[in-house]
Amino acid sequence: MLSNFGFFKTSLQPVSANRLAAAGAIILIAFGLLALAAPMLTRMHLLHAPDQQDEQGLDTDGLPHPAGGAYLFGTDHLGRDVLSRVIYGARVSLSVGIAAMLTATVIGVAVGLLAGFYGGKLDLVLMRFTEMNMTVPAILLAIAFAGLLDISGRTIHLHPAWLPWHFLEFTLKRGAVSVFLIVGFVCWPGMVRVIRAQVLALKEREFVLAARSLGASDSRIILRSILPNLLPTVIVLAVMSTANTILLEAGLGYLGIGVPPPAPTWGSMISEGQPYFITYPHLVIVPGLAIVLTVLAFNLLGQGLQEIVDPKQRR
Repeated sequence: MLSNFGFFKTSLQPVSANRLAAAGAIILIAFGLLALAAPMLTRMHLLHAPDQQDEQGLDTDGLPHPAGGAYLFGTDHLGRDVLSRVIYGARVSLSVGIAAMLTATVIGVAVGLLAGFYGGKLDLVLMRFTEMNMTVPAILLAIAFAGLLDISGRTIHLHPAWLPWHFLEFTLKRGAVSVFLIVGFVCWPGMVRVIRAQVLALKEREFVLAARSLGASDSRIILRSILPNLLPTVIVLAVMSTANTILLEAGLGYLGIGVPPPAPTWGSMISEGQPYFITYPHLVIVPGLAIVLTVLAFNLLGQGLQEIVDPKQRR
C-alpha cells in the first residue's frame, strides 16, 4: 500500500527548515502559550482579569488610558486592560477556530470521500448540494444560523410542531459550542472538491485495485488504503481553513452574534472600540493586529506544509 506516513515521522525537520512554516509555527506557538498561561498569569497578579473594571483604568474624565504606562496596550472604555482581553480573547478565538476547522474537516472529508469513491448518482447529488452551499457566502449563512439563537437558549424542533416527538427537540444556546458548530457547518464546502479529486485519482491506483481483487470491502479500502494517503492533503487544507474559521468567528463577534459576553473576543473588542477609534486607536488596532497575525500565521504554516508535501512546489 502506498503510504505517506513518512511525512509525519519526519515532519518536524522539514517544518523547521521551511521558512514559511517555521514563521507561522513560531507565531502560533507564542499565541498558544500566552493563551494557555493566561489563568496562571492572572493568579500570579501578572495579568489583570479580562472583565476587571479597574478604577485606575480610566482617567479623571472617565476616558480610557492610551497605550503605554501602567497598561502596556492601554485600557478600554470600561477601564479593562486591553492586553489581558487580547490574551484571553486568543483562548476563545483559537479554540473556536480550531474546533470549527475540525468540524468542517470531518464533514468535507466525508462528503468528498463518498462522492469520489462511489461516483454515479451519489456523486451527482453530493456535488450539487456542495455547489449550492458554495453559492451563498459563508458569512451570510453563519449570520442566518446565529440569528436563530439567543443567549437564553432556543428550542429547535426537528419535526412538525403538532407532533409530540420530544426526542427530536433540543435546545441551542448561543455560546462557544454553538458558534464553532455554526462556523464549521458553513466552511466545509471548500474542502470537498479537493478531496473528491484526490479520491478519484487514488481509487484507480494499483494498491486499491489489488485490495479490491483480494476481496476487501469498500469501508476497508476507504479507511486503510485511501484515507491514509489523503492525510497530508487534509492537514494542509485544515491548517489553511483555520484562518477562515477564525476570520468568520471574528466577524460574528464584531456583529454581536458571536460568543456572548463576558467572554472577550477579538471581534467584539473591535466593535466596542470603534466609537473611540479617532482618539484611542489602540482599542481597534491591538485586537485587529492579533487577528491579522493569527490568520497570517495559519496561512504561512499551511503554505509551508504545502511546499513540504508537494515535491513540485518544493523544487
